[in-house]
Amino acid sequence: MIVTHAYRFALDPTPGQAEALLRHAGAARVAFNWGIAQVKANLGQREAERSYGIAEAGLTPSFGWSMYSLRKAWNAAKREVAPWWAECSKEAYATGLDQLARALKNWSDSKRGKRKGPRMGFPRYRSKRKTTPSVRFTTGTIRLEDDRRHVTLPVLGTIRAHESTRKLHRRIAADTAVVKSATVRREAGRWFVSFTCEVERTDRTPRPERIR
Repeated sequence: MIVTHAYRFALDPTPGQAEALLRHAGAARVAFNWGIAQVKANLGQREAERSYGIAEAGLTPSFGWSMYSLRKAWNAAKREVAPWWAECSKEAYATGLDQLARALKNWSDSKRGKRKGPRMGFPRYRSKRKTTPSVRFTTGTIRLEDDRRHVTLPVLGTIRAHESTRKLHRRIAADTAVVKSATVRREAGRWFVSFTCEVERTDRTPRPERIR
């Protein structure tokens, strides 16, 4: 049986690596806020056109909310919006855009009654001070090193783990776990990495009743 399981480890990045991690988290926030600005501007423009009596067919085209549409628009604008974009992994920007796509879908589904639970508001801009720094990697070099005390992530390179990664490393070596993504977050002043994995678990066979 294959199950999804997360393995979390504390990190001990160097000052330079910690700065790079913050830069990646900042890049995710920039992409998220850029996307909100585009969506709000588009919604406002279309609403204004409706107030002028313009028919739906004549309105400014909708700005796509899917991850695919947001990423395509970002790639077309990134050189102007973020001239420093090449300093960070593309996964940093994808982190922010994916979070925005999910937030917009939740808001839209909630508004139309398709989502259970409390009413979801329109996504808000993220501030540097209030947002928990985080970045998610799904492609590129994501690896636990053989010394079981270091992990390697795209662009960031090899970072020392504060604790042994032995538990997950053994599973990967035995081909009973596959890393699908790695999310790095800063909590209470410390960096953590969480590896989301597909793990092979052996179904336990119920013991036969003891014969008396």
